[in-house]
Amino acid sequence: MKELNDIIQAYDRAVLQNKQTALATVVKVEGSSYRRPGARMLVTEDGEITGAISGGCLEGDALRKAQFAMFEKKNKLVIYDTSDEEDNKLGVQLGCNGIVYILFEPLQPYNENNPVHLLKKVAVQRKDAVIATVFNRDMRAEQTGTCCLVNNNEFISLNEDVNMKKDARSVLEEKHSVVKDQDERSVLYQFIPPAIQLIVVGAGNDAQPVVDMAFLLGWKIIVADGRPAYATPQRFAKATDICIVKPAEILSSVQADEQTAVVLMTHNYNYDLAVFEQLLHTGCRYIGTLGPKKKLSRMLDELQEKGVNIEPAASKKIYGPVGLDIGAETSEEIALSVIAEIKAVFSKRQGSSLRERASEIHNRTLISSHE
Repeated sequence: MKELNDIIQAYDRAVLQNKQTALATVVKVEGSSYRRPGARMLVTEDGEITGAISGGCLEGDALRKAQFAMFEKKNKLVIYDTSDEEDNKLGVQLGCNGIVYILFEPLQPYNENNPVHLLKKVAVQRKDAVIATVFNRDMRAEQTGTCCLVNNNEFISLNEDVNMKKDARSVLEEKHSVVKDQDERSVLYQFIPPAIQLIVVGAGNDAQPVVDMAFLLGWKIIVADGRPAYATPQRFAKATDICIVKPAEILSSVQADEQTAVVLMTHNYNYDLAVFEQLLHTGCRYIGTLGPKKKLSRMLDELQEKGVNIEPAASKKIYGPVGLDIGAETSEEIALSVIAEIKAVFSKRQGSSLRERASEIHNRTLISSHE
């Protein structure tokens, strides 16, 4: 979501400066590639780049292709193939042994449903969404481009394909991106969840690096504490919001949805316990408790004695002690451990070393489908 927001901001600046722009999107990958379908890069007429479609090996050539699309005012598909010696001669050198399909779309600011305007609709709402991009694998053919947005209560389509809404709804329900191929025509249905929302309960010094790292990832960050001297904009300038609240009031100040992670780190046992009890009955996906395992055990025991029933689904989202086992000691190292664990949970990964992974890094079964 951070890259998406960066592209939107860069596009708005370019429009104010009356610059032409084009959006480059990875719409299909065969084999291995640094970025997956849905990765985007905005290019301005004078060569400014925001976002990325590779690890840096494609951007130079893609810049020229984007400028050419602006000049012709037509969508263009370019296929980069590492097995093609001509690509190597051009200096592309993907180095990933894959074939990458890039769609270039010149953007018209007056079109209220141009690709970036559709992305804006996704970014401003905390709702799952699907963006559909139609392309023809024959590079000489006309390229339809980004033409459909679907979320729980909105459907925008610039294409008369009656199956597109049905397919987009299916992707929305399954929460997985997919590329559907039919003859020469393909459609990338990209599933885009809201940005992770991190609620940091506690405004001590050790919370500051947690907020700083989450900011780098583009997460929405809320700092909540009952101490007005600690929970200040000066101490947490990168937080999206700061709430000075009593434990009983926290859920009236923040909305904890399934894209929410919470870390309890007030160092006040009673405050943490009161907030912890409330969070168990929300849809948040991650609840982390700072401190030793015996602290969490005590909290669970007290809630049980109080008659609070903790369902198995709620137990699975509790992480204590919080963070991955990386030997963290300092507050910065602990913050890295916590942020990494949250990312792993939301990505449904174990947080182990990639060299221990038997299967491929990217699960291709989720992004390739033939009709």
